[in-house]
Amino acid sequence: MPKEALFPSVRAVVETLKPSYPVYCLRPKEIRRCARLFLDQFPGRVLYATKCNPHPIVLNALYKEGIRHFDTASLTEVALIRESFPDVDAYFMHPVKVRASIQAAHDIYRVDHWVIDHENELRKIVEVCGGGDGQVMLVRLATKAFGAAFELSNKFGASAEAAVDLLRMSAREGFQCGLAFHVGSQCRNPEAFRDAFRIVKGVLEASGVHIHYLDVGGGFPVPYVDDNPPPLEDFVGAIKEGLALLRVRGDCVLMCEPGRSLVASGSSLLTQIQLRKENALYINDGIYHSLSETVAAHIRHPARLIRAIGTPSETMRPYTIFGPTCDSMDVLPYTIDLPEDAREGDWIEFGQAGAYTNATRTNFNGFYPETFVTVDDGPLLPA
Repeated sequence: MPKEALFPSVRAVVETLKPSYPVYCLRPKEIRRCARLFLDQFPGRVLYATKCNPHPIVLNALYKEGIRHFDTASLTEVALIRESFPDVDAYFMHPVKVRASIQAAHDIYRVDHWVIDHENELRKIVEVCGGGDGQVMLVRLATKAFGAAFELSNKFGASAEAAVDLLRMSAREGFQCGLAFHVGSQCRNPEAFRDAFRIVKGVLEASGVHIHYLDVGGGFPVPYVDDNPPPLEDFVGAIKEGLALLRVRGDCVLMCEPGRSLVASGSSLLTQIQLRKENALYINDGIYHSLSETVAAHIRHPARLIRAIGTPSETMRPYTIFGPTCDSMDVLPYTIDLPEDAREGDWIEFGQAGAYTNATRTNFNGFYPETFVTVDDGPLLPA
């Protein structure tokens, strides 16, 4: 793991580095707190969704707190997890996989948990790895929309009728069978889980297959500005209610795949104002880099202004925030209230920036945020 540059606070980062480049301010203690919350409250196996934030400091914090299972969606992620932590389990959870990746994951990294949502994907895995031999096949179900930021069933998931057939085929091939679903990223409604369990119940009754695994996916939400979802307890309660409806094996393993809820508050993004034009501020990060979810998911990050020397005005005003690229689309889709005397050289810290920020950045136009530090102060949360 990389050596961590540790600062007592984000202000200390500003005062010490005076960075003209974006800085990810990671909070390992906060990440570990969130991991512990899930490990204590979820009545099953907790898999971290690696795609959400694969930075080594993040992964190491989760590992130190006891996360030993990881949801991986590519051979690159499988290799990252298995080579970083040889004693953990990596699960290949992408429903569409490259044959060469299946082969390498199985032969080199000893992956034996797979997800499918189509018969051809099952055939692909059988042809590459064979069936049975202790391998697990999870059939992913499509779920109904309940207002998640990303409705993943628009892309993945078999219908209940198709899932019945896939379960039976997987059982005939000798796999340990399971069902999986995902109610969508940043799902604010616990009813989504209750409804998904009703679909699971119907599939189990129709198929007659006893499952060894049940994966309820991710989607557990976190608060952003003007987005205050129910607490984790409400979602865990809905899952327990759903589980009580099912007649599953006593040794059936219940799993979840949180990503955002484990790491969102574990990082903030420190940016600098490069230019002010009236009520517009131009900063050194934007929607092609760390702030893509402001557009794709309508996420509103909490924000505050930091000035190295002097005190900003207490009077606030709304600003349009432009990113650094030569592209007119590189603009946040909402204004941000900051001190009325915000100026070039000031810094803006965006909170709740641990999920899908550094993981989704591009190097478009030659800009690529790549500086990471750790800080000891608490997370910047919505008011």
